[in-house]
Amino acid sequence: MFRAALAMTVFVTCAAFAADAGSKWPVVIPASNGAVILASEAEKVGYDEYRYAAVRRVDNMLYLSGVVIGPRDNEGTDVAAFKLQVRRGFERLKASLEASGASFADVVMVNSFHAWETPGFTGTRDEHWDTFYEVARDYVKAPYPAWTAVGTSGLLARRGVVEVQMIARLPK
Repeated sequence: MFRAALAMTVFVTCAAFAADAGSKWPVVIPASNGAVILASEAEKVGYDEYRYAAVRRVDNMLYLSGVVIGPRDNEGTDVAAFKLQVRRGFERLKASLEASGASFADVVMVNSFHAWETPGFTGTRDEHWDTFYEVARDYVKAPYPAWTAVGTSGLLARRGVVEVQMIARLPK
């Protein structure tokens, strides 16, 4: 039950994020040596119901929880659809960074977790990586952050294909 609800929240978050632009977001919740930063209503739901912060600031460091990338209901699972899903995920990461006063230029570490065989993507492993990397290049520029990419048998969100987590250092 928890896993299904969390997976649904992850995908609903993507849809709700765009609707919240220009409203009362971000919400900043004071925390030890920093704050929790929530850029949308869906991130607030995740914080309240599932006890995780989308972004946690500690001193001048930002820790971004993993953003799950994969198809929504009635979306395709081919390479073209995956490319749009990856872009949507990176736009979510961009919005979280901006809500926290940072940008991709401030990212110092990326961890990406790739489910190679999943019902959320019908292409090959090479098509998965090539498509993901093509979109990532539009956002992550030199000087490049440290990056660890891990292949996995699955993600918590059953339709998830990739999960991307980041650490950033706030500009002075």
